[in-house]
Amino acid sequence: MTDLYIIRHCEAVGNRDRTFQGVSDCDITDLGEKQLEYLAERFKNIKPDAVYSSPLRRAYLTAAAANKYHNLPITRVDDLIEIDGGEIEGISWVDFPITRPELEYDWSIEPHNFHPKGGESMRSVYVRSWKAVKKIIADNDGKTIFLASHGCTIRNIICNALGRPIEQLNTVAWADNTGVFHLRFESIDLLPEILIFNDVSHLPEECLPQKSRITSMFANKPIIKSASEDK
Repeated sequence: MTDLYIIRHCEAVGNRDRTFQGVSDCDITDLGEKQLEYLAERFKNIKPDAVYSSPLRRAYLTAAAANKYHNLPITRVDDLIEIDGGEIEGISWVDFPITRPELEYDWSIEPHNFHPKGGESMRSVYVRSWKAVKKIIADNDGKTIFLASHGCTIRNIICNALGRPIEQLNTVAWADNTGVFHLRFESIDLLPEILIFNDVSHLPEECLPQKSRITSMFANKPIIKSASEDK
């Protein structure tokens, strides 16, 4: 049995300013720093055997916070990085539907078809993020793992964990900043049980993630809590 805790990074500048930050290495905000203080306390008594992170600063700092009381080395994994927005890196979510309506449609309605010019396709994220998770699980059989990544990347990981094709990506709700997922793998060859889905109960009300354009758009989507619902 292998336990994988996946954590979305804390609030970063792109979240606060509502821009598509993608692979831009944005710093975290003051609110993000406070969120990490509470995240560290949440994981104080959960001892990991390994800690992994996307190479971007906002995810690495989140992994470091979860790891605060354990002091394990943090392994950066390139395939846990956020989707590369290419031509829309840094664009505001207000301008996005005005200046790139066809691309915004794909992002919002048919994300499996999303592929910005000069950037990465959603299908690529779906494949490489799950491949990274499976390798991490194989390398840490029977252990407890912390993994910090990004909203889009985590959404694709959870879609895979539920055994769903990428065409069903829109059935998986978004993660909030410092949202925690707990996946339990009985075997690398079986889908995991999802014990916790996007839990931010460690945050006091004043530190709760502000509802961005992304999360508010999917507010009415079903939140999947367990892979058993698909069996």
